[in-house]
Amino acid sequence: MSLSAPTETSNHLSPVVAQMILVALPEPVREAFERRAADINYPVEAVLEMALAGFLDSEALSFADCKPRY
Repeated sequence: MSLSAPTETSNHLSPVVAQMILVALPEPVREAFERRAADINYPVEAVLEMALAGFLDSEALSFADCKPRY
């Protein structure tokens, strides 16, 4: 699988970028994201986006509604 940067931006994490992040994480953390995604029947990129957005804005569910205060 070839990983390259996405050519357009959106308010959501792309599957390609999510995979780039996931391969850089320690195996137990990566597996936890994958298990959580399977448990709630969401794509892993959505779960990763929720985690990142929620870290920056506790009320955010995704980048679309993330309003970082930092």
